[in-house]
Amino acid sequence: MTVALYADYIAELKSLFAELDRYPERFQTYTARFELAAAGNLVVYETRRRKGQTDSLYYGRSGATGANQQISQATAFAAIDRFFALGEFVALTGEAGARVEVDTHYPHCAVNFSYRKKGQPVTRSTLMVFAAFNDEADALQYVSQAGDPPAFVIERPWRAEKSYEWK
Repeated sequence: MTVALYADYIAELKSLFAELDRYPERFQTYTARFELAAAGNLVVYETRRRKGQTDSLYYGRSGATGANQQISQATAFAAIDRFFALGEFVALTGEAGARVEVDTHYPHCAVNFSYRKKGQPVTRSTLMVFAAFNDEADALQYVSQAGDPPAFVIERPWRAEKSYEWK
């Protein structure tokens, strides 16, 4: 089985994420929720703009205590940005019956992002879960050891009921 690799997709997503974080005024509307699970911890970056109003929430959860703690926007952004800076990515399908045990040695990020920039006629959105690796060899080894081929996207662009690339 050949798994689809997403380094190119993540490069575009990283650029959009950085633009949203630094220049939110360039966007007419947006809903962005990034949930990063890494090293037993969780970091959530969530922001939304609708009808001119912006709501944001940034928090982390320690694997040791299990307690949520509010963190700064800069801290949440830095964690997600470091994830996006890794070398290779695979996507989980989210299909019913597809099960993969999440290996806590590899960070995973759930991305739910929709936006419309000012002057654009349509909204773009994506809903995916990615696992990140140092390089392609690490990614392929992870997939081969996971033992559940339907759990991973093998053909791009990916379109399913519960997860999809940009549409």
